[in-house]
This record gives sequence, structure tokens and C-alpha cells, in this order.
Amino acid sequence: MSQNDVEKKESKLSKVLEVISGSFAPIIGVLAGAGLLKAALSVLSQLGWLSSESGTYIVLSAAGNSIFYFLPVFLGITIAIKLGGNGYVGGAIGAALLTPEIINLVDAGVETVNFLGLPVNLADYSSTVFPIFIAMFVYAALEKFLKRIIYKDIQMFINPLVSLVILVPLTMLIFGPFGNLVGEGLGSIITFLSDKSGLLAGAVLGGTWTFLTIAGLHWTIIPLAIANLANGPDPIIGMAAPAVFAQIAVAIAIFIKTKDNKLKSLAASWILPGSLAGTTEAIYYGILLRFRKTIIYVVIAGAVGGAINGTFGVVMNDFVLPSVLSIPAFSPISQHLVGIGVAFVLGLIFPFILGYQGKNDVTAHLKVIKPETITSPLKGNVIPLTEVNEQLFATNTVGKGAAIQPIEGKVYAPADGEVTTLFPTQHAIGITSNNGAEILIYVGIDTVKLNGQYFNVHVKQGDQVEKGNLLLEFDIKNIEKAGYDITTPVVITNTEEYTNIDVTKEASVSSESSLMKLDL
Repeated sequence: MSQNDVEKKESKLSKVLEVISGSFAPIIGVLAGAGLLKAALSVLSQLGWLSSESGTYIVLSAAGNSIFYFLPVFLGITIAIKLGGNGYVGGAIGAALLTPEIINLVDAGVETVNFLGLPVNLADYSSTVFPIFIAMFVYAALEKFLKRIIYKDIQMFINPLVSLVILVPLTMLIFGPFGNLVGEGLGSIITFLSDKSGLLAGAVLGGTWTFLTIAGLHWTIIPLAIANLANGPDPIIGMAAPAVFAQIAVAIAIFIKTKDNKLKSLAASWILPGSLAGTTEAIYYGILLRFRKTIIYVVIAGAVGGAINGTFGVVMNDFVLPSVLSIPAFSPISQHLVGIGVAFVLGLIFPFILGYQGKNDVTAHLKVIKPETITSPLKGNVIPLTEVNEQLFATNTVGKGAAIQPIEGKVYAPADGEVTTLFPTQHAIGITSNNGAEILIYVGIDTVKLNGQYFNVHVKQGDQVEKGNLLLEFDIKNIEKAGYDITTPVVITNTEEYTNIDVTKEASVSSESSLMKLDL
């Protein structure tokens, strides 16, 4: 097989993974919120504080179940939009699977109906994932074809008409049964592995979950978990959950141990969203990638906790993001508490016993921070970070700075210093200047999912560089063609060291232009 064939296969796989992650991202918040509501209702019912037959329970249960029951509708919208189709048509195709005409027949025990003489096997497609994914990939191809052959002035109603007439029957005849078969098959494989060696499966998933999340690959696993929930409880998130608690514990340990008041304040702000909502992205970028020694701690703690949960058969009963508030969604709850508790304790004590700063950490070098001017690493147009379509940067969680819409695919060193961080996916690079500024250059939004494709790095971690040295090149045209936003945040990750970061007022910059001034 030629290198070109390999690259094409990787490109197709990257595209599929991007569609999966991009389709779930817009609804993951409401999925997690609804899951927490369902978990809370379950606890209230078990404690006898709220009867499952009461009107209050029924109304709140409807609120918690809605997103899951109508998941094919929501995914029909998001997948279609992600693939360049009409989101409302995608939603309508998903809704067709859940109309009363179909559901009533299923509830009545009717197994098949005839469509133009062909037998249609009826099934309950509520909460399913794979059937609508298959249908939407076919719909996207059909929509592109229709746009080429249908007269433009009548496409508004003819294209949806043709799509509904073709896709709804095909989904019920072929895509639905096949998608359900895929989902059940994958669920059976996961259950089989868990049953054969829950310890091994849990250790692997718990140990690698942090890396999967940093790389954005957890989005490809979450659909499997949701698909499992359509047929019963899910073991995947149950085995992954301890990794989240290990991350939170490391952040708490650094909060307690550090004497740096600014780092202590930042760690405190990162602990709360992780503990209550399971959103630990700030911990990845603010602690794990900054103090790389802690990554080992999280891997070990997550693997041990995952092995415990896997051995005990801990499962997730309602979709949630692992957090303190979502503990009731897992069972058996006592064993789950043991698994996450062990992971938490290990994550907490490792930094105290072994420390959290390594010789290669950015903050381990006791440099005197000095004011300085950072030049632009790219040629392009400057935009505020608040306009970046990524909350970690838009909210200054990673640090303050600016974003650049590049017009040239080259990144230059913005200051004299050392390459202290180089992502394996080559899309991001960190420079620590000789004056102590920690500069993160993050090329594109979600480009981590390209796994290094279209990027060419000219330096390695640990290299000394001079301002203006070429660090990496990237292919703007192909990255944008793959569906990625090429906007590049340039942030100072040790923002807390400076009293003011003054970003240039110029609309455009070159690699020789001043981008920001750092004052003490």
C-alpha cells in the first residue's frame, strides 16, 4: 500500500472521528444535565422522599428523559449540520422513527409491516445512536447529489421531499436494523471483555482515559456508552470515572502544597467545575501539561481505580459526566465509591510524597520573570480571544493573549527561549522565553483530531530557539478543507505572573510585529 493510500485512509478515519465528536459536542451539556436530573430522581425515589407515581416525579422524569428518548432527532440535526446538510431534514428523519404510528405498533407487539411489498422490521429506536449516524452519512451524500441536479429555485422543498421519501424507508428497512446490530455487537464485545477480565479492561480504560480526553478521542467512546444505555447499563464510563477523580485529586494536592498564591488561586478555580460537573479540561492544560510528572500519577491512580470498578462490575445507569454530583448514577454504588475513592487518594498522596515538579517542567526552572514584548508567531489578522470558538481560550482559562487568523502556514518563535512543550499531534507548541514568559501557540480549533496530518514541525522539545526561528509549518488549505477552523490562539499560560498583558491594537500582524507587551 502506498503512502498516499495510507494518508487517504487516515484522512477518512479522521473525518469520521471529527463528525462523531462534532455531533455530540453541541448536546453533551444537556445530556449530562438531564443525566444528573435522572440520577437525582432515582435517589429521591429510593429514599422515599418522592413517589415515582407523583405528578412532580412524572414531570421531572419527562424533563430528564426527553433528550435521551428523542436522541435520534437531536443527532439527526447535529450530524446533518456537521456534514453540510440541512439540520431540520436530519431531525425530521430521526423523528420519523419515533412517531406515534411506529411506536404504537411496537408497543402493541407488531413486529413487521409491509412497505411496497418489502417487510419492515419494527423496533424502538428511542435513545439509539448508530442508525441515525448511518442514515445521516447517506443523507449528506444524497443532499450533495440533489444540489447538483435539482434546479436551484425549487431545491428548498424538492430536496427535503426527496430526502424524506428515500431516507425514512431506507432507515427503517436497512440502516436501523443494521445500526442496532452494530450497537448491540459493540456493547456485547465490551461486556464480554469486562466479564472475562474486568480488572484488565478497567485498568486499561482508567489509565488511558486522560490521554483519550486530551486528544479528543473520548468523543468516539461516549457514543458507545450511550448506545449501551439503550439496552441496559453501561460499563465504559464506570471504568473511566476513576481517572476523573484522580485528576481532581492532583489539582487539590497542588492547591494544598504550593506556596505560589497565584497558582493556588488558579487551582482552586479549576477544582470546582471538575468536582461538580466533571469538566476537567482546565486541569489538563493548567496542571497536567504544565507539571508533566503529574500525568504519571493520574495514569496510575486511574488504572488502579478503573481496575477496581471493572472487577466489581460498576456500571453507569444514566448518562452523566463523572463527578461528585453524578455518583448516584453508578451502581453498585458502594463499589463505585471504593474505585473512585482509591483513585482520589492515590492522586492526592502522590504529589505530596513524590512532588509535582519535574526537571523538564516549565515552572521548575527558577527563572526571574521580567517584563518583555512578545512578537507575533504568525502572519495574519488579530482577533480577541473572546471571539475564539473554544471556551477554554475564550474565557482565558488557559491564559490571556490574542488569537490570529493566519494567512500563511508558518509559525515562528515569538521570543528567545526554549521549546518546553510540543504536542505529539504537532498542532500546538509551547515556548518558555528567556525572560520567563510561558507562551502557548495552539494552531486551529480541535485540530488535535488531525493527529499531526498537515503539520510539519522543525524543532523538538528542549531545543533552544531565537526569535524568528521557524518552528512549524501547516497546510491552511487542507486543514480548512477538512472542516477545521484555523484560528490560532497565542496565550501566556503563566498569566498570573504579570500585572498587565497589553495586546496590540493593530488589525494585522507579521512575524516581526509586536503582538503583546507583558508588564510586571
